Amino acid sequence: MLTKDEITKLYKEGYLCLGQLLTKTQVEEINDRITELLKIEGESAGSELADSKYIRHPKEYGADRLADLVNKGAVFDIFYTHQRVLAGIEAVLGKEYKLSSLNYRAAKPGKGLQKLHVDYKNSVAGERFKVCNSIWLLDDFTDYNGATRIVPGTHMSNKLPEEEMDNPTLAHPDEILIKAPAGTVFIFNSHVWHGGTTNTTSKDRRSIHSYFCASDQPQQVDQKRYITDDTLHRITSKAREILDV
Repeated sequence: MLTKDEITKLYKEGYLCLGQLLTKTQVEEINDRITELLKIEGESAGSELADSKYIRHPKEYGADRLADLVNKGAVFDIFYTHQRVLAGIEAVLGKEYKLSSLNYRAAKPGKGLQKLHVDYKNSVAGERFKVCNSIWLLDDFTDYNGATRIVPGTHMSNKLPEEEMDNPTLAHPDEILIKAPAGTVFIFNSHVWHGGTTNTTSKDRRSIHSYFCASDQPQQVDQKRYITDDTLHRITSKAREILDV
């Protein structure tokens, strides 16, 4: 499902645009469900993140969060079953992997800035990559609305951002912004330096992250603990394997 050139780019640069995998109608249906969930869950939105010992910053100032989307509607099934996404995950992690978490993040107006970081225990990769993320754009990502930044090639570095930068919240000279229309999906090796930027617009900048880990790693959200009968009956055997349930 990935070309040789795409796999090479992902390997060398640490990220890859997979194109628009969601139609306009799908984006609208997903955003409608997100709006509904935010109203239903209110102040408890994203509580599954706070309940995990494997998430360093479960409650992020300046961002709306939702978690455990696996169990919150069939509209989210595509986020961990799309074949191009899984091909990218396999290219980074190998054949033995599982979904770690499926979460929503929206950078609020005037907020959203994150320091450059990696997603694996705040440490370098070592001999083998352990985590890989995909970001699904639910709004157009632009120069102004808090698009994710990535420093290409840094997944190969043996240093963390704070070891090379005086202030990792500042721009890196080699960073690129993920800019693309809603419905686009980017995959990135989570050992690459990355972070959110400030949303300088008057609207939320919305996205969903389907985050995967090697099979020998703990899931951010324990899928066995949260899985519902409805979900188990709805999804395929391959999906259950990816969830490790």
